[in-house]
Amino acid sequence: MVSVAVLRLPHGSDLPLPAAATAGAAGLDLPAAVPADAPVVIAPGAYAMVPTGLAIALPEGFEAQVRPRSGLAAKHGVTVLNAPGTVDADYRGELKVILINHGREPFTVERGQRIAQMVVAAVAVPVLTEVSELPETVRGAGGFGSTGR
Repeated sequence: MVSVAVLRLPHGSDLPLPAAATAGAAGLDLPAAVPADAPVVIAPGAYAMVPTGLAIALPEGFEAQVRPRSGLAAKHGVTVLNAPGTVDADYRGELKVILINHGREPFTVERGQRIAQMVVAAVAVPVLTEVSELPETVRGAGGFGSTGR
């Protein structure tokens, strides 16, 4: 378990903290901190940056991944544009979610609506070693569909 400090910003002070929907869920649902009297409408093919009203302080060696909610994708064609979005351990600004509407109808984001999920994960920091050639594998440089259908 990892401890993450959460700061509710003034425009998100009445919203719930991110929480898992079920006991076995990996992600914590992020709420939309849009004004109650001014929901955000995302036209088909358009995208919008939606505030959450939250800022976090991750411990060194961790990241938060902002991922789509499967229900929004399946029912409305709405997903996170830069999925997964990465929140670095040294970022202290507001968490915002870039939603894109791939659906056929405008999608309305309302205050408090669960718009994405956040997964906190350990980050492996690589040590890069420059070489003159790479070891061979059966696959080699094959990619983008090279292993079959």
